[in-house]
Amino acid sequence: MLRVRFSHLVLLAMLAFTSHGNTVDYDLVIANGRVIDPETGLDGIRHLGITAGTIASISMKPLLGAKTVDAKGLVVAPGFIDIHSHTPTQLGQKMNLLDGVTTQLDMEAGAFPVDFFGQDYKDGAQLNYGASVAHFAVRSKVMEGLSTEYLLGSTDPFQMNGKSWTTAASPEQIETMRLMINQGIDQGGLGIGVLLDYLTSAVSADELRMLFEVAGERQVPIHVHVRRGYTGDTAGLIEVINLAKKTRAPLFIVHITHNAMGRVDEWLQMIDEANNAGANIATETLSYAAGGTSISADVFRFRDWQGMFDITYEDVQWVATGEWLTKATWEKYAKQQPRGSVNHHYVKEDWIETALQWPRMMVATDALPAVDLSIKTNPNVAGTFSRVLGHYVRDRGLLTLSDGLARLSLYQAQWMSQASSSFDRKGRIQEGADADIVIFNASRVQANAAYGDPYQPPTGIPFVIVGGQLVVENGVSVDGVYPGKRLLGEVESTPL
Repeated sequence: MLRVRFSHLVLLAMLAFTSHGNTVDYDLVIANGRVIDPETGLDGIRHLGITAGTIASISMKPLLGAKTVDAKGLVVAPGFIDIHSHTPTQLGQKMNLLDGVTTQLDMEAGAFPVDFFGQDYKDGAQLNYGASVAHFAVRSKVMEGLSTEYLLGSTDPFQMNGKSWTTAASPEQIETMRLMINQGIDQGGLGIGVLLDYLTSAVSADELRMLFEVAGERQVPIHVHVRRGYTGDTAGLIEVINLAKKTRAPLFIVHITHNAMGRVDEWLQMIDEANNAGANIATETLSYAAGGTSISADVFRFRDWQGMFDITYEDVQWVATGEWLTKATWEKYAKQQPRGSVNHHYVKEDWIETALQWPRMMVATDALPAVDLSIKTNPNVAGTFSRVLGHYVRDRGLLTLSDGLARLSLYQAQWMSQASSSFDRKGRIQEGADADIVIFNASRVQANAAYGDPYQPPTGIPFVIVGGQLVVENGVSVDGVYPGKRLLGEVESTPL
C-alpha cells in the first residue's frame, strides 16, 4: 500500500512539472521579461529557459528551472558585443560586464600571436573575448625583431617611436609580413587589425595592398584606422575603399565619427555608394565625444594635430590623472611618459547622432586599458552601451529600442560571422542561440562614467548572463564564475 501511494505521489509530481507542455529541467529561467530580438522582430513578454549555456526555450507560458530570474518590468536583450576594445584586463572585464558587454574583441589593434590577447584571463574569463591579427606586432617582429604581442603586457615594451613605426618596409619584408599575417589567421585570428593612421609615414601603398589582398583571399574582416587628414578629409577613406573594391576584402572603418568629423554624412554616403556597387564595408561609432590614444601617436609627433582636430593643448586631458594640459605639461609628459595616454576633446555631439542613425551603424567602446582604480582611463570602458540606451534611445529618441539594441549586438555578430561561425549564435535571443544576455530597465538605464571619473558603473542593468551563467546579479559582479570563452576564427587554411 505504501509502495502504491509513493508511486502515486511521484506521478502527480511528474504531471505537475510537465503541466505546461514544456521541458522544465532548465538550468536557469528568465521569467516575465520584455524579450527583444532585433533580428526576428520579437518584442513581447516571454519566459526563457536556458540549459548548458544555450537558450533552449522561448515561451509565452511560465517555465521551471533550477534558478529563476524575475525580469518583470525589465528588457531581456542579447548581450552587447564590443568589437573594438583595448582593455582585456581584470578591471576592464568587470567594468564592461556592468555595462552589459558579454563579448570583448580587439579588432582594430589585434594581437600576434592572437592567443596573447586575454593574458589576464588565463585562469578564467567572465566574458567572451578574441582578437584580429595585429599588423603592428607583425611589423615590429619583421623590422625590429621585437615581440610586442599586444598593446600591454608584451614581451618587449610597446612603444610607438621605433623603426617599425616610422620606416617603410622593403619588398622582402612585406612578403614576410604576408606569410605571418596568414599564419595568424590560421591560428585563429578573427581578421586583420591595421593601425594605419599611427603608421602614416611608414606604410607604403604596396604594403597596404598586401594586407587587403590577404583579407580578400581569406575573406576575413580587415579593420582599419584610416590615415587622417585635416578636419574630415576623405582621402584616407577613398584609399581603403578603392582597395576593398579591388580585393573584395570585407572592410571595417573604425570610429568613423572621430575621422570624418563634421563630414560624417559625406563619409557614410561614400560607404553606401561603394556597398551598392558590390563592396562589403561596415563601420562603428563611439558614444563618448573624445578621442583617447597615446601621446606618442604619429598624429601628435609628426603632424599638425591642433589644425587637424581644431583644438589646442587646453582641450586635452592626461588620462592617468584627468588633468587638463597646457603646452608645458604636454611637453613634460611627452618626454617623461611617452607611453601615457591622452583624451583629446574634439568630437561634436551632432556627429555622433548623425552616425548612430545610419542603418547599419555599430557601437564600440575603443576603451583604453583599465588596469587599476587608482589609475584613470576614459569612461568608455564603463558607460558606452548604457549611454546609447539611456541618452540616445530613451532621452533623445534617435532610435527605437530594437534599433538601438541591433547596433549594440546583432550587427556586430552578423559582421563577425565572416570570421567565425560562433557568432551565428550571438547577438540574438532565439532558441539555439548562446545564452549571452543583458537584462535592463529601459526607463532607468543610464551611464554614470565621465571624463575624470571613469569607473562609475551604469544605473539600470541588474543582470548580465554569459554562457547561461549569471556574472552580474542585482547590479553586482558575481565572483568565481568563469563562463567566458576565447573566440577564434574558423577559416580555410592558407591557399597554396
